[in-house]
Formats: sequence, structure tokens, C-alpha cells
Amino acid sequence: MGFEGAAGAMGGGVRALMRRKQVDSERARPAGSSNELRKELSVAQLIAIGVGSTIGAGVYVLVGTVAREHSGPALTLSFLIAGIAAALSAFCYAELASRCPSAGSAYHYSYICVGEGVAWLIGWALILEYTIGGSAVARGISPNLALFFGGADSLPWILARHEIPWLDVVVDPCAAFLVFLVTGLLCVGIKESSFVQGVVTVLNCFVMLFVIIAGSYIGFQTGWVGYKVAGGFFPFGANGMLAGSATVFFAYIGFDSVASTAEEVKNPQRDLPLGIATALSICCSLYMLVSVVIVGLVPYFAMDPDTPISSAFARHGVHWAMYLVTTGAVLALCSTLMGSILPQPRILMAMARDGLLPSFFSDVHKTTQVPVKSTIVTGICAASLAFFMDVSQLAGMVSVGTLLAFTIVAVSILILRYVPPDEVPLPSSLQASFRLSHENDEEKLRDTLGDEDHEEGASEISDIVVESIKDPLIEKQLYANCCLQHCICLHRGSGPHNFSLCDILALPGAMLCLRFWWPAPPNWSGRTLLD
Repeated sequence: MGFEGAAGAMGGGVRALMRRKQVDSERARPAGSSNELRKELSVAQLIAIGVGSTIGAGVYVLVGTVAREHSGPALTLSFLIAGIAAALSAFCYAELASRCPSAGSAYHYSYICVGEGVAWLIGWALILEYTIGGSAVARGISPNLALFFGGADSLPWILARHEIPWLDVVVDPCAAFLVFLVTGLLCVGIKESSFVQGVVTVLNCFVMLFVIIAGSYIGFQTGWVGYKVAGGFFPFGANGMLAGSATVFFAYIGFDSVASTAEEVKNPQRDLPLGIATALSICCSLYMLVSVVIVGLVPYFAMDPDTPISSAFARHGVHWAMYLVTTGAVLALCSTLMGSILPQPRILMAMARDGLLPSFFSDVHKTTQVPVKSTIVTGICAASLAFFMDVSQLAGMVSVGTLLAFTIVAVSILILRYVPPDEVPLPSSLQASFRLSHENDEEKLRDTLGDEDHEEGASEISDIVVESIKDPLIEKQLYANCCLQHCICLHRGSGPHNFSLCDILALPGAMLCLRFWWPAPPNWSGRTLLD
């Protein structure tokens, strides 16, 4: 009996780790409830969040490092290849965000498609990623600000870094102050914080446009000496160009912040894909244009790996441009800091809603309708790390969290494509639309085939059983009208539209392997989930 009880408990634990929640962002939350977020975001604000979170100070440094060590003049192609790879992940995020518009980003998607155990892991990986990433960005602002005061050690005493000898710690009051400032802004409201981030992002884009326009003018005057090097366009070969694309890929990380605000978007089905795709397109275009100009102004082997843009202008006598480029770097870091702290309270809130964290984190302020308590906890943790720790040694863990998140989002897309529709809970919010489409298709079927054919086609699916599994997180319902809709399409001689752009582009190799090694069940109609 003891063995059987232990085995039963183990089986129950495994089932708990594999259970999935219902695909519905409006589940069990009546209008005006205490944990409802305000829908304020439009396409323009989503683009501002995406561009601001993605374009950080990395582009002001990566240009010189990657060109010197990997790509040479082919740096533009490295940015293009990295942009295409980022677009594949962005397509996955866009589809999942529009189908499941709820706070939580990759945590939410993995809980729906994979299971609770993986969702728990992804949730904490994202929390670690955003906390360490935000702290690292905050500590990178003070050295850039110091340049406006005359040097690295010229900041006012209250903002300058200080070493505590007996603890062997270098504290950074400026970084902690900026984290608290951003935290307070995020507590005011999503509309106000997105407006401020939009202003900062626009100013940063103007700085990059100055680099492009002024650099192009200097390049045409000097004959683009950087492209006349002896090694040609590919001094390190194609392998060097691909190695460079792997390095600059991290300059595109940040668009996933848009997906975390899905619950606060006015029209998520339309605005989220547009916002993510447009933001990534703008970032890729700016990166490529900046790299074209800077690589052409200075030979790649003569670039300054730390300050490639300002040193390129100084090489041609435009020394004052250093201050403008430094301004752009500070603005980019501030915008990225906001993009790092913004998603984390929403992930904490989503986990608390699902019972994986205390309900304290799911509380939403009645006036601002943002998770103020989660935001304050996030700000305190990030400010403490930025104040006491040199998080550069932990920055590699940010990449681990990003890798896990991108991987699980791609796996979730594969599950949506190849798992039978009855294997994932059907959202109750889509039931009304299915019933409406059922009635419309019945009318069209009568007009097209006549009453006799309609009765014959309907009789084929009349015996389908509607099942319901009693589980606090999973409520499965199979509706006969879904099968009827597929039957109608077959009678018309054309199948339903199953494949979107993600089918063609997202992880094609993994899809092929899955297709060969995971055959579809017998009697499966081939419809995608939620269709």
C-alpha cells in the first residue's frame, strides 16, 4: 500500500507539472475586478516600447568590436542576417501574443502549450533576465554621464561611484537613483510611462539619423575609404560574417517586451503583430544604415572598439559630435532600462494569478490600474543589485534566460501547429465567434449545396461527443461546429487556411523533424489549434 501510495503521489506530481491552463486572457475576471489592467496602448505606443527596449547602447559599441574582430566591411550583412533570425522569433511572439493576449509573455505561452513545470522555469528565467539586465544597464549610464562633467571621475560626489574597502564593493548611487526614478514613472501608469519612453526613443533615433546623414556627407567627401581596404568586402570570409551576425543578434533583444504588455493593448489581435514587426523593422534599418556609414568612414582595422562612432567623426575633425553621440548612448540606455523593468511586474502578476506566487503580486492599483506592488518590489531588487554589485559577471545569465524564452516560444508555435485541436483548452472568449461562424456557414451551405446535401453533411458530425474534464486549470470542450466548419470547407473543395508566415519561416528544420518523427494521429482533421 505504501508503494502504491508513493507511486500515486508521484504520478499526481507529474500530472501537476504537465497540466496546462485555459487559453483565455479574460478567464474568471469580471469587469472592474481588482486585478484588471487598463487597456491604453495603441500601435504607436507599442512601436515606441519595442524600439526603445531594443536599441540600447550596444550599437554604439558593437559596431567597432564586430567589425574589427569578425565581419570587416561586411558588418551590414551581419546585421541583416541577425535581423532575419530575430524576425523569426518576432513572428512567433506576434502570433502567440495576438492569439493569447494576456500578461506574462513567454511564461503565459509555455503554460498554455507545454505545461506548468516548464512555465515555472521560464517565469523565473525571465525574472532573472530582466532584473540582471536592468541592473547592468543602470550601471552603464553613470560612466557615460560623467563625460558631460569632464571625465570618468567628474560626477558630483552624491552620484559618483565609491569603493567600500572592507567589503571590496564599488557602489553606484547614480544607477540606483535612475532605477528608482524609472520605477516611480512606471507606477504612474502605462500610458504616461509609454509616452516618456516614446519621447526618449524619438530623441535617440534622431541622434542615429544624425550619424547616418552627417556620416554619409563625410563619406562622399572623403571617398568612403573604409571600403577600399586590401582585404576586400569579406576580409574574414563568410564564416567571419556569420560569427559577427551571432554577436550582433543581442542588439535585437528587447522586442519581447511588447508581448508582455498584451493585456494592456486596445486591439491586441491587430496592434501586437503590427507593433512587433514595425519595431523590429525600424531597429534593423537603423542598425544597417549606421554600420554602412561608420565602416565606410574608417577602415575596420583602425576602429576604436570602445567608441567607434565618436572616434570616426573625430578622425575627420568633427570632435563636437562626441557629445551628441554620448547623448544618444545615454538616451538609449535610459530607454532600455525602462524596457527592462516594464515586463517583470507583469510576469510576477501573471504567476500570482495562476497561484505560483503569493496573491500580493497580482494586486492592481485601482487608480492607475498597473501592478504597483510588483513594480515596487522589482524596482527595489534591481536598484539593490545596481547599487551594490558589478553585474557584468552575471550578464551571461541574461543570455541564458533569453535563449530559454525564445526556444519555448518557438516550441509553443510547433505545438499549436501539430497537436490536435482537442489537446489544448479552447478559450471561452472564442465560443461566441465559433457559434456565429457556425450559423453563417450553415446558411451558406444551404445556399450552395441545397437542403439535402446540408442534412447529409451535418449528419456526419452529429455524433461527436462534447467532453469536459474537471480541473481547476483545464477546461476542455470540443464543439461540433468546429468540425462542421471543416466539413463545409471540404464540401466546397478547399481546406481551411492552416498555415501563416510562421509556418514557412519559424524553425523550418525543427518543423520538418517533428513532421517525420511525430506523425499526426489517425482521424485528425489537420486543423490548427484555436482555428
